[in-house]
Amino acid sequence: MEASSSDEAEPQSQSKTEDLLVQEGDIAGDYLERLLDLLDYDGDIDLDVEGGRAVVSIDGGEDLAKLVGPRGNVLESLQELTRLAVQQETGVRSRLMLDIAQWRAGRRAELAELGRSTAEKVLASGERARLHPMTPFERKVVHDAVAAIAGVHSESEGEEPQRRVIIFPKP
Repeated sequence: MEASSSDEAEPQSQSKTEDLLVQEGDIAGDYLERLLDLLDYDGDIDLDVEGGRAVVSIDGGEDLAKLVGPRGNVLESLQELTRLAVQQETGVRSRLMLDIAQWRAGRRAELAELGRSTAEKVLASGERARLHPMTPFERKVVHDAVAAIAGVHSESEGEEPQRRVIIFPKP
């Protein structure tokens, strides 16, 4: 009988985690909807749960590019403010991911290609490569792309905001 009670506890724990993530998304959606109303911007807010985190996307409005900013700087700041709004209501630090006008989705594809192509150059030349400074989101995408290629590995070096990825050939 003990086995069945622990089997029941695991789905219940997953359900609680999923419920918390849905709650985070709802709080974030409300916060961002108020922001869009204040700015008088149009946009549709989509809430989802992916990879153990709440994901909020805003799409559809012409003014949304202003909320992304150069290299996603405004988007990063808005994501942090949204995480703080969620934390204020839940009391729990949020790992919520915010995407606006599908900027992160497009950037993810660009960075994955950068990681792959740079890793292939490192493989061919045998010389390490240093990429330009990136945000934590950007570095993770590059690290994931490099990890999929045999014969190379990557590390981050430096301090924010100058932290960058270096790709090395494996000895």
